[in-house]
Amino acid sequence: MEVNGMKIGELARRADVTAKAVRYYESLGLVTPERLANGYRDYAEDDVRLVREIKALHRLGIPVERTRPFLECLAAGSLYADDCPASLATYREAIDELTERIEALNARRSTLITNLQIAAHRGSGVVPPGGTASEDHHLALPADLPVPGDDGAARHLPGTAMPPLALPDTAGRAVRLDALGPRRTVIYVYPLTGRPGTDLPEGWNSIPGARGCTPEACGFRDHFQDLLEAGAGRVYGLSSQDSDYQNEVVERLGLPFDMLSDPALALADALGLPVFEADGAKLFRRLTLVVRDGTVEHAFYPVFPPNEHAQQVLDWLRDNPLQRPSQDRRR
Repeated sequence: MEVNGMKIGELARRADVTAKAVRYYESLGLVTPERLANGYRDYAEDDVRLVREIKALHRLGIPVERTRPFLECLAAGSLYADDCPASLATYREAIDELTERIEALNARRSTLITNLQIAAHRGSGVVPPGGTASEDHHLALPADLPVPGDDGAARHLPGTAMPPLALPDTAGRAVRLDALGPRRTVIYVYPLTGRPGTDLPEGWNSIPGARGCTPEACGFRDHFQDLLEAGAGRVYGLSSQDSDYQNEVVERLGLPFDMLSDPALALADALGLPVFEADGAKLFRRLTLVVRDGTVEHAFYPVFPPNEHAQQVLDWLRDNPLQRPSQDRRR
């Protein structure tokens, strides 16, 4: 009797994969051929499309075992494998994981550059690039800084939904604060970062919680890799300074993460964040938000001392780990 279907070798050839790969897809239940009376597998045209889809997604970095939502979308009659909500969710998950890996690599690169500069100038008496005597002034904190008190201005934040607010970052993107994804995002909010050779606002040191933005940023820089390993998906700094100012800070301090700009203090208005005035300008009070799934999970306020705050956030992440979803739950 003549058989109209395909054998495994023909399917593998037409989909440009190996027969071994096809058997693996079958073992996961992603491809289910008919069985002939003689025991041979019998594949249809739809199987060719499924195998090609698996291969294309795998090339994009999506593991084979996580392609199921796309195949189920096709099986449901969709014209495209990513027409279904479950497919889009898998895209987002893959993007989040890729972002985490990129940021981890950037952190390692930044650390290697710093180590190289220190090693190359050790014992030479030459100040390494990026470090100057005037910058040391911004990194050093006076011993008598006033300690900010907890006025309750952030107690309402845990459990609050992030607003549909898009802020520019130093990579030139618009970041939607309500769409940061299921991974934890750390956003440290601060008044302003001083520049070497630029005077700080009048009476800056006497304002509780005002001084220390540069040491705080350097703390998040130095602990960046640790924060990612402890479960942070992203880290952002945020102030009312414009993107050009923020870009200079990122370059000068060698920050491995992006900074957000909110000159209008729109986030303060949307979430009711505490602010203060200095030299006639309204500024954010220093606090840090841990955001997950579009909601404030935790708020650090008041923040003191600022140069130790990144370690405080790291300790909280380690003390409150998230359970990573299993492969079965992702399908």
